[in-house]
Amino acid sequence: MQPGSKYDRLIAAARSNPPALTVIAHPCDATSLRGALEARDERLIAPVLVGPRHRIIEVAKAEGLDLGGIEIVDTPHSHASAAEAVKLVREGRGELLMKGSLHTDELMREVAASATGLRTERRISHVFIMDVPGHAETLFITDAAINIFPDVDAKRDIVQNAVDLWAGIGLGVPRVAILSAVETVTTKIPSTMEAAALCKMADRGQITGALVDGPLAFDNAISPEAAEIKGIKSPVAGRAQILVVPDLEAGNMLAKNLTFLSHADAAGIVLGARVPIVLTSRADTVRTRLASCAVAALYAAARRRASSVAAV
Repeated sequence: MQPGSKYDRLIAAARSNPPALTVIAHPCDATSLRGALEARDERLIAPVLVGPRHRIIEVAKAEGLDLGGIEIVDTPHSHASAAEAVKLVREGRGELLMKGSLHTDELMREVAASATGLRTERRISHVFIMDVPGHAETLFITDAAINIFPDVDAKRDIVQNAVDLWAGIGLGVPRVAILSAVETVTTKIPSTMEAAALCKMADRGQITGALVDGPLAFDNAISPEAAEIKGIKSPVAGRAQILVVPDLEAGNMLAKNLTFLSHADAAGIVLGARVPIVLTSRADTVRTRLASCAVAALYAAARRRASSVAAV
């Protein structure tokens, strides 16, 4: 498999749909504004920029960026940008929400507001879409960015959010590994007990659309050889596509280990709100930013089709 082919396929698939109308909150530095416009140029999104008009125009001029034909909704500061961006999405003026140069907490505070935000009955969670060199398949890691110590009920939503995304972007029925330090259930390691509960939830239809197994250690989740040595026989062990981590600390370390030691790319989006949310980092490469937009746009298109079918 050629390097980059996993993301390239996602980007190509997203281009087959109309660009997703995307509200971008406070794109007031070169990185965030350029990222939005590059995604526009790749026909992934149709951006609506929300922020201080004069600052956006100044950045565009300084960087030689073309704002032609793009709507700019003027706001005085970053907090107002976050509130206005969320308001536009609530009003149906955006299929995606994208973070600009404001702090993630500032945007997510508006998203999570009970009266004016974008909450649903689902727990909001984050998914890293990892392109790991030498590994044949795309890996999802969840949740390594939002939920610090989720309980079993929250983990059920975290799993279902990731499963729905996997299916929604056209990857089929995923194999989900609930990770822990070991592959046996023991009261001494609470995450193994939670893994067992989640697997039973899947058996009872409380988690749908996936093959779920756990607890699994990282090695026997992704390595067929490790799973065989341990004598683990399941359709998931050694072939997992979605890795559900015990807590944010474990997930964050896993994702960053893959990024900095294996030179993996880590695109990512937030799920569980009314629309997918693209959270980019200043450290993201252009390709990673495009992949995040592509995944969100593919998911938005799938949701659009599902709504159309439901309305018939």
